[in-house]
Amino acid sequence: MHVTEYFYGSYNNHNVRRDRKLLLNKKELRKLERGTKETGFTIIPIRMFLNEHGLAKVVVALAKGKKQYDKRQSLKEKDDRREMDRMFKR
Repeated sequence: MHVTEYFYGSYNNHNVRRDRKLLLNKKELRKLERGTKETGFTIIPIRMFLNEHGLAKVVVALAKGKKQYDKRQSLKEKDDRREMDRMFKR
């Protein structure tokens, strides 16, 4: 995860691309691990925000990837929107 350096910091700033700890309890970790190993789910970030103490918090969830026909449909809709935007610009 990329966390930008503090602008007014010294040469002692943190590494901006280092790995961050995911703070979960055992039950939550097992649930995520089981979901990713057995059923083909993926862990995705839903929301990220900073709390009042300046700590970054991420809400994660298990999600299943799209099927091939869903991908084709999404690409078609995207192309259609792009075509309509081109027509309106003229």
